[in-house]
Amino acid sequence: MARVAIPDSAAHDPLGYALSNHAPEIGSAGGQFAKAVYQSARLPLRVLEAARYRTAQINGCLICQGFRAASHVDGYLESVGGDASRSIVARGGEAPDEAFYAAVADWQDAPEFSERERLAIEHAERMGVDPHGFAEDAAYWARLHAAFTDAEITELTLAIAAWMAMGRVAHVLELDTVCMEDMLAH
Repeated sequence: MARVAIPDSAAHDPLGYALSNHAPEIGSAGGQFAKAVYQSARLPLRVLEAARYRTAQINGCLICQGFRAASHVDGYLESVGGDASRSIVARGGEAPDEAFYAAVADWQDAPEFSERERLAIEHAERMGVDPHGFAEDAAYWARLHAAFTDAEITELTLAIAAWMAMGRVAHVLELDTVCMEDMLAH
């Protein structure tokens, strides 16, 4: 049950309603942040999805855990006035399969991931679970810098921050009970 008032007419998109009606300026900024990630990120789809899905698991957000970029990003962008032709999916690249998503929780031992995907998952996990613990971990930062440019590290960190923020809002306010297909269908 949602922790803020959502009318029955908005039951198909309680998060959208809450952002638009209960905190319109901040909600709009959060939506623009998420849109910018899906429309403008340059990292490969699998790298982004690795980090996004680990963030979804940590946040507990049900919408985020059901979201599959290859199937949902373009519809999401169209629904918020974005440009799907510029999306992380439209750029191409291998899309994750269900084995990929199933392996994210055990990323350290799973053979499904490249080194960059594994580091993206680790970065998301460290940001979400122990943001203080990795600040001084020189070995971690050396591994990250060996695999990503400074621009890519910044982009990955910002993308994770967007997913952390919006996913936690959705989960904490219990606005994450509607599946993505239902949200996009309206």
